[in-house]
Amino acid sequence: MDNQYFSKEGLEKLKQELQHRTETLRPEIAQRIKEAKEQGDLSENAEFDAAKEAQSMNEGRIEDIRKILENAIIITNAIHSTGVVGVGSSIKVQSDRGSQQFVIVGVTESNPAEGFISNESPLGKAFLGHKKGDTVEVRTPKGGIAFKILEIA
Repeated sequence: MDNQYFSKEGLEKLKQELQHRTETLRPEIAQRIKEAKEQGDLSENAEFDAAKEAQSMNEGRIEDIRKILENAIIITNAIHSTGVVGVGSSIKVQSDRGSQQFVIVGVTESNPAEGFISNESPLGKAFLGHKKGDTVEVRTPKGGIAFKILEIA
């Protein structure tokens, strides 16, 4: 698994999710399985099947989170204090669609509707390495869009 970039807050959320899944959900699911087993015949026990499926999904997510945390890199101001767009940069751009604000984040934290774009997305990749005043051309299914970088923070 490749390195994944996180803000300090995003990494903390992921750690909290891991803690919740291991300390709260895991015991709750184990209790559901125990109660379903006590009902007898497991071959037609929908509650047992549902609890086992929930257990499988929870354990899979726990494993995924642990792998992500092993390869996590925290975004710091030092990474993008050079005046060049990098992961963690907040940028203001201008295009024929008006001005927009974006934050370049790792894949796990991306939320385009909120302006958080992944460093691996076509838009995020296009901005990486550019400076204030640069014009960046981004290819989309509907054609190219030119963005002028107005600010980098």
